[in-house]
Amino acid sequence: MGGKARATAAWDVGAVMERLRAMGDPELVKGMERFGVDGGRALGIRVPPLRALSKEIGRDHALALGLWATGVHEARILTPMVAEVAKTTEAQADAWVVDIDAWDICDGLCFELLRYAPFAHSKALEWAGREEEYVKRAGFALMAGLAIKDKGAPDAAFLPFLEAVEREADDDRNFVRKAVNWALRQIGKRDAALNRRALEVARQLKARDSRAARWVGSDAARELASEAVQRRLRERKSRSVKGGAAKRRRARRA
Repeated sequence: MGGKARATAAWDVGAVMERLRAMGDPELVKGMERFGVDGGRALGIRVPPLRALSKEIGRDHALALGLWATGVHEARILTPMVAEVAKTTEAQADAWVVDIDAWDICDGLCFELLRYAPFAHSKALEWAGREEEYVKRAGFALMAGLAIKDKGAPDAAFLPFLEAVEREADDDRNFVRKAVNWALRQIGKRDAALNRRALEVARQLKARDSRAARWVGSDAARELASEAVQRRLRERKSRSVKGGAAKRRRARRA
């Protein structure tokens, strides 16, 4: 985060919206509607061109706030790409998350911006317990993002996330159950200890009466127990052991 240059004065909300409208594809909007996107608020732009535009613009938090306020689908996807994590407050995150009306806005906000925020772990747990579909999805999307990106976090930081998975896995709403499954799988791929715990959770869910929980558990267990995942975990552990040994040797020589 923060690698992009500051935005120039030429980029205000009007200029960005003019560019976005020129990039739009009405035919693409029709396809987006099949995935729950409000076609009346969408322009029809894929994520890679939006990401390229964000690099051209740079970081500008005031601009990000203005883009979100337009309510335009692609402007809200662009928002976290130009927002500044250091200026993103918990109150702002709470205000944004209740506005979410599509899965891609939800996941983009979490992955492009909020997982880097110092309050990401606490918001993940808080939002996972909320009832609104996309707020709950945001909680579990944040968990998945933290499991991938927060390399220095101890295993203990992810145990409450697994408890939330167990608690919320009965929710049969499509965008929720997929996010619950996503969080479970990503946590279980961090290391061998979390893999064992995540597999325990997955197998417990498979035995439930709830259709949603059975799907979450079955899909996660299949991936987490696979040879491909187990091999990567063994290789990761081996590299960690070798790295620790090398560090101790250097310390003895110092």
